[in-house]
Amino acid sequence: MLSDIIREFFHNPVFIKYGLAGLFFNGMFSSFIPIPTEVTTSTLLIGGAKPFDVFVVLTTGSILGGYIAYFLGYNGMLIGKFRKATPKYEKKSVSIMSRYGWGTVVFISPWIPIIGDIVSIIAGAKKYHLIKYSAAMISGKTVKSVAIVFFSVHFLHWLYAVLK
Repeated sequence: MLSDIIREFFHNPVFIKYGLAGLFFNGMFSSFIPIPTEVTTSTLLIGGAKPFDVFVVLTTGSILGGYIAYFLGYNGMLIGKFRKATPKYEKKSVSIMSRYGWGTVVFISPWIPIIGDIVSIIAGAKKYHLIKYSAAMISGKTVKSVAIVFFSVHFLHWLYAVLK
């Protein structure tokens, strides 16, 4: 029963249909809309995509999305709607950033659900230094991409084989 559900989940044509292009846009949009890239990445790797290609596409899309989110915040676009929709998360994010330092939080933010998705927008809105933001964001997204691809290649292939 469980193996059938997992098998159906990983053979879902929505994830496989768009391939690496779908992963690129998923990575890009996940920087400012909470869309998990882990499922798309795992599905592509189990479907036979090359790990290095998946890593490069995921990292590139995630970094581009981080810059888009930063400049959305920096230019003030959508900030009025954003602040009305998520005042609790904005206050919590700013509080965490002030306590632990912006660079640390931007580096760790890809791993934090919901709050992590808005950190780049807040960093832009607070006019955080672009070079410092870039260093933290690029390294954070790269480390996360390495971890996702590594986990998917080693663990999920094993799990899929066991449940086959």
